[in-house]
Amino acid sequence: MNIRDNRYYKLFIKTPWPYYAGAVILAVLNISIFVSSGKPWGVTSPFALWGTWIYETLGGSVEGWVYYAGSHGQALAKGFMSNGGSIRNMGIIVGALLATLLASEFRIKKIKNGKQVVAAILGGLLMGYGARIAFGCNIGALFSGVASMALSGWMYLVFMFMGAVVGSKMLVKFFM
Repeated sequence: MNIRDNRYYKLFIKTPWPYYAGAVILAVLNISIFVSSGKPWGVTSPFALWGTWIYETLGGSVEGWVYYAGSHGQALAKGFMSNGGSIRNMGIIVGALLATLLASEFRIKKIKNGKQVVAAILGGLLMGYGARIAFGCNIGALFSGVASMALSGWMYLVFMFMGAVVGSKMLVKFFM
């Protein structure tokens, strides 16, 4: 029997899940992470650690950086495999790749033009910078913030929406 003919494959892998299923799974994951680690779910702080580990591997030093004076410095010293956020981020990356491969949706697309490359790089840099100055991304600052009824989460939602509107208009005007 071909796996693609299996009804469970079609139900769980090939067919899009309803939004409420995703919401319930995300809520359970958020609660589990908070209970097990004592911290809300976040994604961008481990990426800052990754960049710092690479920087130090290339000979840089962050000893005088204020950011690494407290708990971030302890996380930096413990290393990649001791950082729960890094392990979760790797799980997200590998899980997304696996889901895409299992659903036969993986594609390498041809780059249309240089504008597309510039838009992708500029968008990535702006999103990364915004996530660091907001002390989180849509997971840590928005999802975990709203779930804990923090005012910062609701403010993040408003400004993220405004940024999406402005960014979409800029994308259409300058890059399409």
